[in-house]
Amino acid sequence: MNKDLTVGKPSQVLWQFCLPMFGSIIFQQLYNIADSLVAGKFIGENALAAVGNSYEITLIFIAFAFGCNIGCSVIVSRYFGAKDYDEMKTSVYTSLIGSAVLCAVLMLIGLVGCHSLLELINTPEEILADSSLYLDIYVLGLPFMFFYNIATGIFSALGDSKTPFYFLAVSSLSNIGVDILFVAGLKMGVAGVAWATFLCQGVSCVLAMVVVFRRISAFKSKNKVVLFSWNMLGKVAMVAIPSILQQSFVSVGNIILQSVINTFGASVIAGYSAAVKLNNMVITSFTTLGNGISNYTSQNMGAGKMDRVHKGFGAGRNLVWIICVPIVLLYFFFGRFLLLLFMNDPQGPAIDTGMLFLRILSPFYFVVSLKLVTDGILRGCGMMVRFMIATFSDLILRVGIAIVLSSTALGSTGIWMAWPVGWCIGTRPVAGVLLHRHPQGPCRVSGQSGSRGQSCRGTCRGRVRRRCRNGDPVTLLQLVNCVHLTHKQNEAIEIVHKTDPFAFWLFLATKSTKCP
Repeated sequence: MNKDLTVGKPSQVLWQFCLPMFGSIIFQQLYNIADSLVAGKFIGENALAAVGNSYEITLIFIAFAFGCNIGCSVIVSRYFGAKDYDEMKTSVYTSLIGSAVLCAVLMLIGLVGCHSLLELINTPEEILADSSLYLDIYVLGLPFMFFYNIATGIFSALGDSKTPFYFLAVSSLSNIGVDILFVAGLKMGVAGVAWATFLCQGVSCVLAMVVVFRRISAFKSKNKVVLFSWNMLGKVAMVAIPSILQQSFVSVGNIILQSVINTFGASVIAGYSAAVKLNNMVITSFTTLGNGISNYTSQNMGAGKMDRVHKGFGAGRNLVWIICVPIVLLYFFFGRFLLLLFMNDPQGPAIDTGMLFLRILSPFYFVVSLKLVTDGILRGCGMMVRFMIATFSDLILRVGIAIVLSSTALGSTGIWMAWPVGWCIGTRPVAGVLLHRHPQGPCRVSGQSGSRGQSCRGTCRGRVRRRCRNGDPVTLLQLVNCVHLTHKQNEAIEIVHKTDPFAFWLFLATKSTKCP
C-alpha cells in the first residue's frame, strides 16, 4: 500500500513508516548472520573465519547497491510527494537501467579481482580457498541484490514499508532452512552457504520486481513516459554517488581493519567475525531507519512542508534511542549467549574476543544512531557534503587509531577502541545542523523563504543573509529547502560567518545554486 508521508502527525507517521523498515533490516541481516551461524556450527571455526573475512569485501558491493537504493528512493519520493507521476515513472525506469549497467561492471571486476584482494589483505592460507569460493558465488548473485535493493527503495519512496518486510521475512527464514539443508544435509561446505543465499535472494528479487511494476503501472500518466533520461540519471546520481562513496570508503576502511585483524590469527578473526555481524545488524538497522527519514524528508520537501522535517528529526531521534536501550543492555551483559550462536566453545579465545568487542562498542550506539538519523535528514534534503565529511573523518580516525593501537601492548583491543572515537568525532558536524542554535538570536535571510514563498522563523548558528525582497528569519532547514529546489532564478547569497565553520562550508557547497 502506498502512503503519503506529507499528512498526519509527523511523529506518528514516521514511527508507523519506520518500524516495519526496522523489522525488514533485521530479517535482511539474517542472510549474513545465517551464513556465519551455519558455517560456524556445522562446518567449523575456519569456515566461520572464511565467511567473516569475505563479508568485509561483500560490503563494497553492498555499498553500491545501497547507493542505488537511496538515490532512486529519494528522487522517486520527491516526485511522488509532488504528485508528478510521469517524472516519478521516468526516475524508476532510469534507476533500473543505470543500476543494471553498474551491476554488470561490478560483476566483471569481482570475478577477476576478488582472489587477489583476499591475498592483499593478509588472508590466512587455511581460509583463503573457502573465502575465494564464497566470494565467487556471491558475485554471481549481484543482479539479484541490486534489483532487490532498487525495489525496496521504490516501495519506501511510495510510503510502503510493509511489503519489503513481508518479502524479507519469508526469504531470510527460508535462507536459514536452505543453509542447513545444503551444509548439514548435502555436505556442500562453504559453497552451500553461498548458494543458499543466491537462491533465496533470487526468488525474492523476482517477486519484488513483479510487485514494483504492478504498483508503478497503477499510477495514471498524463503524457508518454520517458523510459530513460540522462537528466534524471544525473538527479539520481547526485544523491546516489555520495552515498556510494560514503559506504565504499567505509568498506575500504573495514577491509584495511580486516587486514590488521588478520595478523592476529584465526581465533581473533572468528571472534571478530561473529561480533561484527551483531554490530552490523544494529548499525545497518539505524542506517535503514535513516533511509526512512530520508524518504519522509524528501516527500515533505516535494510538497513544500519543511516545518514537518524538523519535527520528523525529533521523532526519528526518539525512535532510535528507544531501540538503543534494550540492544545496549543485551549486548553488554548477555553478548556471550548471542556469540554462542556462532561458536561451540563458550570459553575459548574467539568468544572472549567477540565479547570484548561488544562491550567496548555497544554503549556508544546512542551516539552513532543520532548521526545516522541526521544523515537521513541531510540526504533527503540533498545536502551530501556535510555527512560525507563526518563519515570520512570517522573512517580516517578509526583506521588510523586502530593501526597505531594494535601495534602497542593493547593488541587487538586497540582496534576495537577505535570505533567509538570515530563515531563521537563524526557525529558532531552533522548533528550540529539540527541540534545547535545560536544564543544571540536568529539568522536573517532576506527574501522568499521555503519552496512555496512561505514566511519562516527560526534560529541557527552563524548569520546567513540572502539578498531578496523582504526580511524574515529562517531556520537552516528552511534555507536548505531554498537552495536545494533549484529551478527558477539566480539570486546572490551572502553568508557572514560568525561561529560555525560548517555553516560557511554549506554556503561554499551551494553558492552557485538557484533559488525558487
